[in-house]
Amino acid sequence: MKVSIITVVYNNKFTISDAIESVISQDYAEIEYIVIDGLSTDGTQEIIRSYCDRITHFVSEKDHGIYDAMNKGIKLASGDIVGILNSDDIYLDKAVISAVVSQFNEKNVDSVFADRNLSMTLRHPSSAFSVLFPHSLVPVLAY
Repeated sequence: MKVSIITVVYNNKFTISDAIESVISQDYAEIEYIVIDGLSTDGTQEIIRSYCDRITHFVSEKDHGIYDAMNKGIKLASGDIVGILNSDDIYLDKAVISAVVSQFNEKNVDSVFADRNLSMTLRHPSSAFSVLFPHSLVPVLAY
């Protein structure tokens, strides 16, 4: 199962490398990594370019805000699962994506996300109930 991860950024040279490192260090092999930059001028683009051999798609152009940038990434995404990791966020361990894929494979769910308590919630497609998992399973992931 292919997973597309999208990171959008604008002038965030202080944390973008942490976000990128947390994605490229995942132990799951089928990750398409998309980084959308809003034409940063603070050195962010240079940091991203230093990882270009590990980033599937890198676009740096003017946009109309964060949601426009996210939509650009979604249009490029070809994964069975699409996730967004903001440029100042990180995955807390290298098995996050593997755990997410495992849950999609084992459960009949439409979405997986982490709440502010760092618990994973699965939304079943035919009902309103949620299943909460311990925070160690999926620390940071939004769908």
